[in-house]
Amino acid sequence: MAGLNEDAQWIILMGFIVSFSFFFLAMIINQSTVVGQTTAESVLDFPKDDIRDLNTVIIDSVYQNPVTDPSVVNTDIVSISLARKGAIVTYSSYPQGNYTYINMHYNNGVTVYNETWASP
Repeated sequence: MAGLNEDAQWIILMGFIVSFSFFFLAMIINQSTVVGQTTAESVLDFPKDDIRDLNTVIIDSVYQNPVTDPSVVNTDIVSISLARKGAIVTYSSYPQGNYTYINMHYNNGVTVYNETWASP
């Protein structure tokens, strides 16, 4: 820049400032788009049908059709949900008074869902 006059140096300096400003604004806009997209995807990816199916199977096996060995049913539910849906499912049941309580936990890596069900 030694061979340029002061006006040309000022124009080049302003060009650098404007280009860096555009770059900075582009980075901010890009990040806001990514944040909005992932938030919307997480709402759409909520596996409500999978959770409903598991709740139905768990309630049916524990409360409505109790079996002699519940650990076999528990192992089957956990292994099938992990193999088919890639979700970790755990549950436990305990009677208290006239009610049976079932604690269910669902985790597929994106969604974590906990529910406590009580028999009517």
